[in-house]
Amino acid sequence: MIRACLLFLAIMIAALGAEAHEVRPAYLEITETAPGQYDVTWKQPILDGRRLKLEPTFPEGCERQNERVTGAGGTVILRWSMACDLNRGEVSIAGLDRTLTDVFLRIDRQTTDDLTAVLRPGAATLDLTVPSGAPTLAYFRIGVEHIIFGFDHLLFVLGLVLLVRPRQLIPTVTAFTVAHSITLAASALGGITLPGAPVEITIAMSIALLGAEAIYRMRGRMTLAQRMPWLIAFGFGLIHGFGFAGALSEIGLPKGAEVMALLLFNLGVEAGQITFVLFVLALVWLGRHLYRQGEPALRVATAYAIGITGSYWAIERIVGVFI
Repeated sequence: MIRACLLFLAIMIAALGAEAHEVRPAYLEITETAPGQYDVTWKQPILDGRRLKLEPTFPEGCERQNERVTGAGGTVILRWSMACDLNRGEVSIAGLDRTLTDVFLRIDRQTTDDLTAVLRPGAATLDLTVPSGAPTLAYFRIGVEHIIFGFDHLLFVLGLVLLVRPRQLIPTVTAFTVAHSITLAASALGGITLPGAPVEITIAMSIALLGAEAIYRMRGRMTLAQRMPWLIAFGFGLIHGFGFAGALSEIGLPKGAEVMALLLFNLGVEAGQITFVLFVLALVWLGRHLYRQGEPALRVATAYAIGITGSYWAIERIVGVFI
C-alpha cells in the first residue's frame, strides 16, 4: 500500500511538472525614426509550442506597414512601421488579462521624453500623456516570478534540501547562488551564452541526479554529492544561471541602468529561492510535530518524484531537439 501511494504521488508530481513552464515576459519597443514615424518591435514568448494570444493596440490612425515575422528560440519577433501620433491616447495589450505574462514597453521619442512601463494582466494599458520612470524595479518582481514559477529551478532547490544535512544547507545554497549569479551576469552583460536546448536538458538532468542522490542518502550509500554537495550545487548552478538568463534575453536590460536591473533581477531570484527554502523547512518542521512516523515515507516519495520529473523533462527536451 505504501509503495502504491509513493508511486501515485511521484506520478502526480511528474504530471503536474510536465505542464509547468516559466513565466517569460514579452517586450514591445517603439522607436521614433522621424516626426510621427515609428519602427515597432514586438517580442512574444512561445509556451508549449504555441504563441500567446496577445496583440498590441495603439491610438486610432496607427496602421501597420511592412510587417515581417522572425523567430529566435522560444520567441516570435514581429517588426513593422507605422505613422501616427503617439503623444496622446493609449497603448495596451489585448489578451494580457488572460495570462501570467508581463510586457515591458519602451517608447523612444526624438523630441519629447521617452516612456517606459511594465504592463501586467491587471494593468494592461499605458496612458501616453502620463510621464513614467524607468521600470528598473520591475526586474525584481520578474526575478521573483521566474524562480517561483520556474518549477525546474524549484525542484533543484528542493533536491538540495533533501540531499544535504542541516549544517551543509547554507554553504550549499550559497554555492548555488554564487554560481548562477556568475553566469547570469556573464550572459546579460558580457554576451556569453550557451545554446538553449543543451542548457534546458542539463538542468533537467541535474534535477534527476539530485533525486537519485537523495535516495542514495536514505539508503545509507555515501557519494561525492553527499560529501561535497556545495561542489555539485556550484557546478550545476553555473548551468542554471544560463537558464535564468533566458528570462532576460527576450527583453534585454533598460538603457543606462543595466547593472541595477540585473542586480534587482538576481535579488528577486534569491528572494524567491529563500522564501521557497523557508517554506519547505516549515513544512518539514510541521510534519515532524504532527506525524513523525510518516516523514521517512514522504521524503522517499518526494525524492522519487523529483527523479521521475527530472528524467521526464530530460527525455522530453531531448526529443524536442529532434522533432
